[in-house]
Amino acid sequence: MFVFKKSKTLQLIIHTFHSIHTQITSHPIISFSIFSLLLIQILIFCSRSPPPVSPPSPLHDDNCHHGKVYVYQLPTMFNFDLIGNCVDLDPWHWQCGVATNAGYGMTAIELAGIIPESLVQLWYRTNQFSSEIIFHNRILNHKCRTMDPGSATVFYIPFYAGLAVGKYLFSDSSNEERDFHAEKLIEWVQNQPYWRRSNGSDHVMVLGRITWDFRRLTDPEKRWGSKFLNMPEMQNVTRLTIERAPGDYHDIGIPYPTGFHPRSDTDIQTWQTFVRTYNRTSLFTFVGAARDDVGDDIRGLLLRTCRNESTCRVVDCAVTPCANGSSAIMESLLGSEFCLQPRGDSYTRRSVFDCMVAGAVPVLFWNRTMYDQYEWYLPDEPESYSVFIDHGDVSEGKKSIKGVLESYGREELREMRERVIETIPKIVYGDIGSSNNDMKDAFEIAVDGVLRRFKAETDQRRRQESAINVAGD
Repeated sequence: MFVFKKSKTLQLIIHTFHSIHTQITSHPIISFSIFSLLLIQILIFCSRSPPPVSPPSPLHDDNCHHGKVYVYQLPTMFNFDLIGNCVDLDPWHWQCGVATNAGYGMTAIELAGIIPESLVQLWYRTNQFSSEIIFHNRILNHKCRTMDPGSATVFYIPFYAGLAVGKYLFSDSSNEERDFHAEKLIEWVQNQPYWRRSNGSDHVMVLGRITWDFRRLTDPEKRWGSKFLNMPEMQNVTRLTIERAPGDYHDIGIPYPTGFHPRSDTDIQTWQTFVRTYNRTSLFTFVGAARDDVGDDIRGLLLRTCRNESTCRVVDCAVTPCANGSSAIMESLLGSEFCLQPRGDSYTRRSVFDCMVAGAVPVLFWNRTMYDQYEWYLPDEPESYSVFIDHGDVSEGKKSIKGVLESYGREELREMRERVIETIPKIVYGDIGSSNNDMKDAFEIAVDGVLRRFKAETDQRRRQESAINVAGD
């Protein structure tokens, strides 16, 4: 099942007309032409039918030798019913980035003229919290999906836990409301025979929000998130999440979804060539907003630093909508050698991946922003693709950001950028109808990694059992 809205064409037409109504009144001829072009793009996008969910193709040991995945068919209250509607007709609203186009969001037509024309239809206003939906839709057609649970190595639970708790995070809600879907999910899955057989140790799920949104018991006042990951039944389940808890073996970090969703190796190569040869006229850039309510607000400091440096570009997210990307962000990242990446609301932030996809070298201020989060996706040597400047040194004025960045020679910078560009295929999620050939995107790497891990655990358990049996004889 794919997530599409029946009246999406009508909604988009109404929104487009509404958003340019003022311009039409002032400049009727020019604005009518613009409106016509936008309408054509909307109709093309909305007429695109989702590929059917076909049964898995016959499996062979040579391409699924690490095992197979069984996908539970949950009651819709645990996934599709949680998606909601894009009824406000605002394409920048977070819900529209989740509810449309199987989690990819609407086409980012505002990037036309900035990126290669052949790739415009592969860029979307994807919400950073949409990985639950993206993974679910992709796994349904995965080559190693099996319809026979008896042959499965891994059991995938398509519960949209992030959407379930997300609507309560910024409202006056009770613990009971935030825990409702999680508790009902546990009740349901405990009745499944393959869960009872393993107590969930061969089960996996995707969490579209950071791990801390599901660990309320670590909050002294217990006012944030749900208790999902603190429930005893969840202790053996593997979780793919955009920010993992350090030291938790069952949390596996996966990249935040960005707006680029290639369909083929050729798309990736075209983009890599584009960012490799782009004329970058600024030394560094910062995309973000100040946090006046936070002590030692390094983001506010970075904003002030950039505004005072002619070699730095600024996109102030208090002024420019930044939630799902924008043309201003793309131009800033493409036009800069480095991008400053302080921690966001938590240690990680989507902007790091936006930065790398644009071919800029990330400048980090906390180790936990990237280095111990995404081991399956990033080069082993952090210094080969990034710059680290301790946040304390910046706040205390011990180090100049500009001075550090200017110390890199042209050849050294070229090599760092090349490592970033080589990493792009691993940190993007292919289009819903993609055929990535030999290229493994973030989704494929996650599935392959989970299958490998579970097979290794199974093999080790069998060896231990065999050793015990031999000793007993």
